[in-house]
Amino acid sequence: MTTSPYGPHHLPADKAPGGPYAVDVTPERAGWGHSALRVLELPPGGSHTFDTGESEWIVLPLGGACTVAAADDFGHDTFALHGRPDVFSAVTDFAYVPRDARTTVTSTGGGRFALTGARCERRLPARYGPASSVPVELRGSGTCSRQVNNFGAAGVFECDRLIAVEVLTPGGNWSSFPPHKHDEHRPGEESVLEEIYYFEFAAHDGTPGLGYQRVSPSGRGRGTDVLAEVRDGDVVLIPDGWHGPSMAVPGHHMYYLNVMAGPGAERAWLICDHPDHAWIRGTWPEQPVDPRLPLYSAPERSR
Repeated sequence: MTTSPYGPHHLPADKAPGGPYAVDVTPERAGWGHSALRVLELPPGGSHTFDTGESEWIVLPLGGACTVAAADDFGHDTFALHGRPDVFSAVTDFAYVPRDARTTVTSTGGGRFALTGARCERRLPARYGPASSVPVELRGSGTCSRQVNNFGAAGVFECDRLIAVEVLTPGGNWSSFPPHKHDEHRPGEESVLEEIYYFEFAAHDGTPGLGYQRVSPSGRGRGTDVLAEVRDGDVVLIPDGWHGPSMAVPGHHMYYLNVMAGPGAERAWLICDHPDHAWIRGTWPEQPVDPRLPLYSAPERSR
């Protein structure tokens, strides 16, 4: 078992930076083929330009507002993102930028912005995703209750390979439970997806939060085995294995951003529950959803 600190699959916040990014997880750094995550911190009036290369990206405000401009041989698009104060207060709007484009993120007031990416083949058009279009799902019940903001889920927003969602877990609850995996190709049942978890926690009276992440070997791939204490800005890489639970300590809500992509022709999140724990899903109808959820809902669509 790999325990923190720090094993190759747990990147604490101070171990994850690269270049201009507070977090920089490339396929090369992760040792896989597709999924990527960057976290960009901009001061008031700050701006950053990057080439999307062979990857598609979603620019997602974690805190603050920004303008996203994407230019390529097909034209130029600019999107004003209203953003949000922080991940625990609101659903955010976002922007999709295609591969082979030069992209600039500018923030008048400053902020933190996640760039969720995946290597891809198709070039799709740049697009704006309004907060009102994000499905907010309440998953599980009892102490397994959590909120999922499905902004970049398969079947919700079109990408070539990228799948990305946000999960909010009230303090004391367990997410990613029952443990599940997606590390083998079984048509209609399971898809191969590399996954990144990026964490933030709600503080209490100035005290930072924390949580725990478990990944156990599934008998396939690298035999990934992690038990990590995770804090603000930490990243856990999951190339294979049963992942879960993700545990929020009492008193501190937990947020994680999931970024997934894989080699399959079908962009789909198909998972297999751990056989020892799959039964827990059958208990959910007997229990109420945690009354603290939803922490917030998506705004209504303008008419």
